[in-house]
Amino acid sequence: MIKLGEKAPDFTLPATGGAAFEGAKLITPEGNLTLSQARPAKVVVYFYPKDNTPGCTTEALDFTRLAGEFAAAGAVVIGISKDSLKKHENFCSKHDLGIYLASDDDAQTCETYGVWAEKSMYGKCFWGILRATFLIDGTGNVAQIWPKVSVKGHAQEVLDAVRAAT
Repeated sequence: MIKLGEKAPDFTLPATGGAAFEGAKLITPEGNLTLSQARPAKVVVYFYPKDNTPGCTTEALDFTRLAGEFAAAGAVVIGISKDSLKKHENFCSKHDLGIYLASDDDAQTCETYGVWAEKSMYGKCFWGILRATFLIDGTGNVAQIWPKVSVKGHAQEVLDAVRAAT
């Protein structure tokens, strides 16, 4: 996993959703979102396993509920999973999400951030996304990391950290 204080690896991924941030969307006409284009805003990048699952839906709804407060604190929220852009579009539409969702279908960004890992469930091993969140400051450095996220109350905890960041 990347470390605190390091330059956050830049990425360009197909994305959907999101509310306007300071009058301009971060998504290009081609449908891509580039992390560095958000500067000098703070960016919350959260990785999650799969659209329309209970925990991931709760997390997306919590970040959406607080999206205006994140924007008021000078931050934008980007959720990343391996789901396709079409699945993200359906997820956003179904739940009226107000955050950006980016599709990392080849898991390259997940690998770069250290959240693509071997997991096990019911005795079976598989590769998947570890639920983790990164707060990136206005200069592009990692200001805070939540490596093992528990969904309940997480969005509020991240918002509190955004507000506390200088």
